[in-house]
Amino acid sequence: METKRKIAVLPGDGIGPEVTREAVKVLAAVGDFEFEEHLVGGAAIDAGLRALPPETLAAAKAADAVLLGAVGGPKWDALPTKERPERGALLPLRAELSVFCNLRPALVRAALAAASPLKSEIVSRGVDVLVVRELTGGLYFGGHAVADDWTRATDTMAYSAREVERVARIAFTAARSRRGKVTSVDKANVLATSQLWRKTVERVRNECFADVELEHMYVDNAAMQLVRDPSRFDVILTENMFGDILSDEASQIAGSIGMLPSASLREDGFGLYEPIHGSAPDIAGLGVANPYAAILSGAMMLRHSFGMEAGAQAIERAVEEALATGFLTRDLGGNCSTQTAGDAVALRARP
Repeated sequence: METKRKIAVLPGDGIGPEVTREAVKVLAAVGDFEFEEHLVGGAAIDAGLRALPPETLAAAKAADAVLLGAVGGPKWDALPTKERPERGALLPLRAELSVFCNLRPALVRAALAAASPLKSEIVSRGVDVLVVRELTGGLYFGGHAVADDWTRATDTMAYSAREVERVARIAFTAARSRRGKVTSVDKANVLATSQLWRKTVERVRNECFADVELEHMYVDNAAMQLVRDPSRFDVILTENMFGDILSDEASQIAGSIGMLPSASLREDGFGLYEPIHGSAPDIAGLGVANPYAAILSGAMMLRHSFGMEAGAQAIERAVEEALATGFLTRDLGGNCSTQTAGDAVALRARP
């Protein structure tokens, strides 16, 4: 008998439990998985635990993949920075799982073209961008220091050539199966880490991916070009903080941050999957949150960690059909509930 793949489900805070519930429902409709739910973030703190309890980390490491909702919110802002859900759970979870590469696809779906804030003539050119973000280095994982009197603070950005090389290889490989172009985003006119980034990316391309087009672009220009002509981009490769910002910008081009999934991968294919949106405590419990990003994160799990391409495509087609037939949540201009949207996708994804 084939062993069931084990998925650690970490619902987290705010709307996290609502959207992960729908993602689990859809995954269960297309495959036979074992789901184990564990506390993380503010929910763990409220239970008298640390933001990332040892038992949650152990379960995540023992699983075949991890599905995460969202963590954080103003409720825990009074805690010391290191103990808050984001710093206390999200960053160490990524580091402990060694998920160094974050994939964030952003595309304008036909049913949501009107939801994009860009002019129709721009959207009609086609928008399908994959942001490949280095996830375990840079400013977020560098040294942090604050003077006792809060008159000075320091954050350290550091990268090694190996960190850049391994994420660059994933970006070039992805481009080969798309439109064959990588835009490497940096700030090499100012930052030493960006100069290392640019030299390393060029070396990887010249040694192994000569068939893939490479261009370099400063991050400020990239932010401008994303809204001016997003169709010019295929794969965007960039470091941690730049990738965080640019992928959020790309999400608005796609119509809503509630539509963007993500996959955080390590070299053996293990992955942490989560929607890129936050916990949205202002709408938590109202049943109006958009579950599509969480559901599409489940599709990415099937593709990247489990090799279940047919299942991934079934979920993606089901999302397209649900959107096309009017299952639009509030952020997309509709009045569909979180549960109804999940039911619509599960019904259409079932074999």
